[in-house]
Amino acid sequence: MEQLDEIDLKLLKILGNDSSHTIKELAAKVNLTPSPVVQRVKRLETSGYIKKYIALLDPQKFNQGFIVFCNIKLKQHDRNIGRSFVQDILKIDEVVECYNISGDYDFFLKVFARDMKHYQDFVFNKLGSVESIGSAHSTFVMDEIKNTHNISF
Repeated sequence: MEQLDEIDLKLLKILGNDSSHTIKELAAKVNLTPSPVVQRVKRLETSGYIKKYIALLDPQKFNQGFIVFCNIKLKQHDRNIGRSFVQDILKIDEVVECYNISGDYDFFLKVFARDMKHYQDFVFNKLGSVESIGSAHSTFVMDEIKNTHNISF
């Protein structure tokens, strides 16, 4: 792992909070000229510290503000069943995050839906069609307290 200096870390923290800053704005925030900032940001991208830039959309604005966390147990622990599950989940738009986890469950899903009725339809018609699922346990979000994608370093 390459060494990151104080300026690299500051750039990462700034971009982690808001990637819409221009190079000129970034340069002013780290007291450098734009040229070395461009080089540093490119190096951070190429070396994988910055994976990609995205716009975080507000699910409420799209009538998708009902958030559900769903724990999934597979029918069996088998390579083909696991692959089949992953392929099926990647096709379902309501699933916005999916993690393979340890413990009592095999996968952890974050699901956006319009409301309880939409989620019920999702469970019966979309999750229900994923043959590799043995069981599912849903937890409904009452309020989002903290949501950040920044990393502490």
